[in-house]
Amino acid sequence: MTAVSTRDVLEHLRRLGMSGYEAKAYVALVAAGRPVNGYEVAKRSGVPRSTVYETLGKLVARGAAYEVRGSSDATEYLPLPPESLLDRMRREFDGSVAALRTALPAVAAAPEAPPIHGLKDAEAMLDRAGDVVAAARRDLFVSIWPEEMRRLRGPVEEAAGRGVDVSVVAFGDDAGPGADAGARVHRHRYSAPEAVLEDLGYRLIVVVGDRREAVVGGFAESAAWGIYTADPAVALMAAEYVRQDIALQILADRVGAAELDRLFATDPDLLRLLGRR
Repeated sequence: MTAVSTRDVLEHLRRLGMSGYEAKAYVALVAAGRPVNGYEVAKRSGVPRSTVYETLGKLVARGAAYEVRGSSDATEYLPLPPESLLDRMRREFDGSVAALRTALPAVAAAPEAPPIHGLKDAEAMLDRAGDVVAAARRDLFVSIWPEEMRRLRGPVEEAAGRGVDVSVVAFGDDAGPGADAGARVHRHRYSAPEAVLEDLGYRLIVVVGDRREAVVGGFAESAAWGIYTADPAVALMAAEYVRQDIALQILADRVGAAELDRLFATDPDLLRLLGRR
């Protein structure tokens, strides 16, 4: 199990809505294991003494801490137990998401054109690809290499598990979801992945959800770039790219790579499409 630092805990609490001072004060209360006053919270947490009581008041207001009377009748503080706090945060978060699913579309203006935006690094591209996978409800088309599948394997397997029809072109033996995930995985053997990489110069990723949104991009040794689009025409073209690549792999498996090589080498129309003269 990966160790989690205090810094990680503080960051996660901030992501869940606490301010930096609130997170520090709450962690100090939890670590104390007994009721403590504001002075001790300030000393343990690093929250300035000038703001510690205001911070503790905010924790009390949100139900993350309680005021108790100490032996000297001074006000001391106890935390809401972590499990109870997390359960409460989950309920509040889920409730807000459920409400916003109805409320946000009601106030959103219709876009003048389907959204499209650039993705300038690997993190942004994989995050957006994960969004597309998570939003898929009917079908999902993925063309991917092992390096990127390490990040997306879990979400892709979850999509297959909830009944999405998942089709994957995997460049490499470990580029697909698990064998029992329920996805259709087609190994890209024609042409060999190393030949494709040498020809392109980068690893291409294509992720299409429900043929209505897509992420397309490239990963090189020191750079990554791509786009996200909800333009249905572009998403359809991206899905067709993956579908046709799958069809080619199936044909190679059925008739043999040697026969396909012969056709590509002798048919003038195929030669033209491949850019050969």
